[in-house]
Amino acid sequence: MSLININNLTFGYDGSSNNIFENVTFNIDTDWKLGLIGRNGKGKTTFLKLLQGKYEYKGTISKNVEVDYFPFEIKDKDRMAIEIVNEIAPNVEDWEIIKELNLLNSDAEILYRNFNLLSGGEQIKILLISLFLKGNNFLLIDEPTNHLDIETRNNLVEYLKKKKGFILVSHDRNLLDKVVDHIIAINNTNIEIQQGNFSSWKENKERQDNFEIVQNEKLKRDINRLEVASRNTAKWSNEVEKSKYKTSNSESTIDRGYIGHKSAKMMKKSKAIEQRIEKAIDEKSSLLKNIDRNDSLKIIPIESRKNPLIIADNLQIKYNDKTIFSKVSFEIKNGDRIAITGKNGVGKSSILKLIIGNEMQYSGEFKIANDLKISYVSQSTEYLEGDLKTYTRENQVDESIFKAMLSKMGFSKIDFETDIKDMSEGQKKKVLIAKSISEQANIYIWDEPLNYIDILTRIQIEDAILKYMPTLVFVEHDEAFIEKVATKVIKIEK
Repeated sequence: MSLININNLTFGYDGSSNNIFENVTFNIDTDWKLGLIGRNGKGKTTFLKLLQGKYEYKGTISKNVEVDYFPFEIKDKDRMAIEIVNEIAPNVEDWEIIKELNLLNSDAEILYRNFNLLSGGEQIKILLISLFLKGNNFLLIDEPTNHLDIETRNNLVEYLKKKKGFILVSHDRNLLDKVVDHIIAINNTNIEIQQGNFSSWKENKERQDNFEIVQNEKLKRDINRLEVASRNTAKWSNEVEKSKYKTSNSESTIDRGYIGHKSAKMMKKSKAIEQRIEKAIDEKSSLLKNIDRNDSLKIIPIESRKNPLIIADNLQIKYNDKTIFSKVSFEIKNGDRIAITGKNGVGKSSILKLIIGNEMQYSGEFKIANDLKISYVSQSTEYLEGDLKTYTRENQVDESIFKAMLSKMGFSKIDFETDIKDMSEGQKKKVLIAKSISEQANIYIWDEPLNYIDILTRIQIEDAILKYMPTLVFVEHDEAFIEKVATKVIKIEK
């Protein structure tokens, strides 16, 4: 057994007034299969880079094992895949490589194709098996499922279940539940490790959050009650003390010693109450720090007077007169939430582009209602740039609503001042979603909206869809999301 020991780790980027990590201490067993979770921008990728020794930091990270990072950087991609495997893991036999590919339900013939010409899923498989074949290293696997279709994700699940010794950054709840045996959670004020998968961590987190909320309310009531008691006791003590020097109406002598003793006793009681107040305030201040605000997002859909909105009958989209998928027929009515599924490259995004009005060559029947207001989230974020104020003006969305949605999805004050092109991929996707849900539309068309987006935000989006019930057509590979929000699934096949 090997350990990675993190002790008093403190790190912040140059020029930033806030540290990402502050005096963090914990240990990792390198036989564990760890899922690393946290809001976008909380430092998941930064933590992996610190483990690789990419940044200077305060504190210590000690390890007696080498680490490898996925996705592995390939300098020359214009060569056969087998050459890349042999470069990363030079001491392995061909039969070992083929065995690993079989575990991923992939044919060995991809080894003898140009790496550049492989699909995204095939490239991921080649790089993953290479790193595992390298042996004796601890793997840092950073979001391997983005853009992967459901079938390829399930192959990846079965493969990783047979492995050990890695940290997996993923926002796919099914993957985390089926693969990992420990969770590293980057919270608002600390990093914690728990044994179990995502669902067990979430259950424990909710239990702890609810306990802290109840404790916080109890302590607020206790502090208010104690403060009233403290003021009254101090007031009584002062009044008793003053009574020592009053002239009595009777001729009996005032027992000043007794009154002084009574006054001192009351003052002592008042100080004891003050100490209880301070203790309660200290206890209260330690609560709620790691509770993530899960404020409700808002969508304001407009129901169309026309129904159905879209009709497709024996639809086939073509590129250069070549059909890219088998005939498909469907109707989209007000209130439908349609998930379009299928393998990568089958043409799912092409259907969405046809709906939003892109020029496409097709056969069969395709009808879309006139004057539909459509809100679109694209798969790509590469074109995004500039400040958020300019972005809202150019896209004609209400700036205050747009920024409120981003704030609810975890944007900080610093994030609002960042140029969009310098944001993380998860933050860029949140910009696109915030724009879309800030728009009133008859139908929302979303192309892989959840890529790179953290789990807590995914849950917020799910809850908003179920609450406001927009008409929605989407392509997504997160099975948990599809299962929760879709009213109908259309599977596209070759």
